[in-house]
Amino acid sequence: MAEARLAWLFPGQGAQETGMGRDLFEGSPAARCVFETADRVLDFALSRLCFDGPEDALQRTDHAQPALFTMSLACLEAAREQGALPPEPPAFCAGHSLGEYTTVVAAGALDLEDGLRLVAERGRLMRLAAEEQPGAMAALLGLDEAAARAVCAETGADVCNLNAPGQVVIGGTEEAVTGAMALALERGAQRGVRLRVSGAFHTSRMTPAAEGMARAVAAAPIRDPEVPIVANTTAEPLITAEALRKELVEQIVQPVLWQRTVEQLRAQGVTGVVEFGPGRVLTGLVRRIDRSIGVRNVFDLTTARSATPAPAPP
Repeated sequence: MAEARLAWLFPGQGAQETGMGRDLFEGSPAARCVFETADRVLDFALSRLCFDGPEDALQRTDHAQPALFTMSLACLEAAREQGALPPEPPAFCAGHSLGEYTTVVAAGALDLEDGLRLVAERGRLMRLAAEEQPGAMAALLGLDEAAARAVCAETGADVCNLNAPGQVVIGGTEEAVTGAMALALERGAQRGVRLRVSGAFHTSRMTPAAEGMARAVAAAPIRDPEVPIVANTTAEPLITAEALRKELVEQIVQPVLWQRTVEQLRAQGVTGVVEFGPGRVLTGLVRRIDRSIGVRNVFDLTTARSATPAPAPP
């Protein structure tokens, strides 16, 4: 039997609820160190915000991004501490949106402290951009990519995420998104679902944030990754610091090609994935895209004790 090839996945969204990560902090010294480092570097008690809320503050973009980044890496470190991961590194890493920044640390291209600073700046700049240019996002269900792109072209909306077959996220002005949802239903979409977000992420409305991140990324001590990272914007593996710097800026205004990312992983021989972080968003998408890939989620202390992907269903 061929040796299994694994990929580590890091979400860009998840069930960010009060109490998130408390069991990891209390039961895993390695995870506690991640939270304590975040508290120190960010100069506010992120751990207390994760554990005690208030939830509306936790879900604010400039708080949610470092919180999810910290939680995902705490899950990874807890799994390492438990001896639940294979001794060899994964074949690839991939992250969705914010999760791509998490991969840069997980793949050894950036230290935790510098990663926290970058993510905090990303959250700050994206919140400012959303306040300056308000926008909306929606998921179109049951419409293929070509049809979704045609709808966007006719209404002024943008494609934000190509997540899975029949799941395309769009964004833009309130007017553009409302028009696109109505037209999509006329063109055969099953439904359109508004997303609870503060701006039109991964669209041109985030250009001011991308410009600010270009300066922050240029100053960050990014190294060549120890593990190839499959890029959001191209679904191609990145293996140099130069390529990572370019990607970390462009992904803010370009769509996340998640379906193609998963297809790339499978084409590269990946047979199992482990998602680190709250929720099961990415492994759910993996199952929709390619059911031959085994999946596992690490989202708390209990799941950190077993990080081997379950066999794919027959």
